[in-house]
Amino acid sequence: MVLYRRTRQGWLLKGVKSAFLNGILQEEVYVDQPEGFVINGKEDKVYKLYKALYGLKQAPRAWYGEIDSYFAKCGFEKSLSEATLYTKTRGEHDILIVSIYVDDIVYTGNNQEMLDEFKEDMKEKYEMSDLECKSVSIPLVATEKLSKEDGSGAADEEKYRKVVGSLLYLTATRPDVMYAASLLARYMHGPSNKHYGVAKRVLRYVKGTLDYGLHYMKGKKAVLVGFCDSDWGGSADDSKSTSGYAFSFGSGVFSWASVKQNCVALSTAEAEYISAAEATTQAIWLRFVLEDFGELQAEATPLQCDNTSAISISKNPVFHQRTKHIDRRYHFIKDALQQGIVDLINYLRDKLGVVSAQSLKGSISV
Repeated sequence: MVLYRRTRQGWLLKGVKSAFLNGILQEEVYVDQPEGFVINGKEDKVYKLYKALYGLKQAPRAWYGEIDSYFAKCGFEKSLSEATLYTKTRGEHDILIVSIYVDDIVYTGNNQEMLDEFKEDMKEKYEMSDLECKSVSIPLVATEKLSKEDGSGAADEEKYRKVVGSLLYLTATRPDVMYAASLLARYMHGPSNKHYGVAKRVLRYVKGTLDYGLHYMKGKKAVLVGFCDSDWGGSADDSKSTSGYAFSFGSGVFSWASVKQNCVALSTAEAEYISAAEATTQAIWLRFVLEDFGELQAEATPLQCDNTSAISISKNPVFHQRTKHIDRRYHFIKDALQQGIVDLINYLRDKLGVVSAQSLKGSISV
């Protein structure tokens, strides 16, 4: 059973182990001797159960009867309208609210002492493990690389998929975990203990950022703006880079992605160039969609990029000897620039007002 506590600081997580095993059976139920525990000479005998087991149809009802009885002894009052809702009051204003769903419990209240007492009482009555975690400020360690074979041993694939699946669902409203979730999704088949550890770290990050969200404000200028970026050779398995982009319209971002590139980039400039090309395809599609509901983008869509070399490649109409190996489909960004569909901008240069020597060096070397 999992318990959630809602406070002003956020949701705190607790766990009760094997909840259904605490249910007392009211009917006579017999089971075969489990494999590996058969008593010699009594192979034809069966066991009579006194407590419920997972898989029994009586288990949920038995567990509910057990917890209902316990709550009554603890001074909780059951709601007349909802049989799984319990309240406990202290004085005129303090209240503790508990709700049961199958083998899960959600509880909240306005008195910290009552919340702590409830937690301790449950830990004393039932076997519990404290699932609170120490939060972290970033989802991934910047210097840590993941690979298919890391020698850390095989992890539970089902548990790993559940965690990563939940993170992927969360990316619908949390672009800050998009890269981490997409990275972990590459190892759905045959995950290692290291992969599982990294996934749990992302959960620790989520725990510490429950108040994060996207803020959309009306009254802002309805202009589509894009941002693109890339690592270089970030994948330890095939040396491919990862592209990332995000688009805002007026205020908060509303479209984002993190995708491994299809080809190997030979330099950071190439990786950024490919990322900018992929962002351009998204910009074109978004412009079509916006036009469909009356938000025609008359000006070129600003596409912010932090690599001067990639911008130089895209704006140079001459076919460059050093870029001829790049897949043709990525070169269409040059047409988009010439047609005024997008405008590739170095947002670091615009923000700082300077171009670093390293950027200039990179521009010359390509």
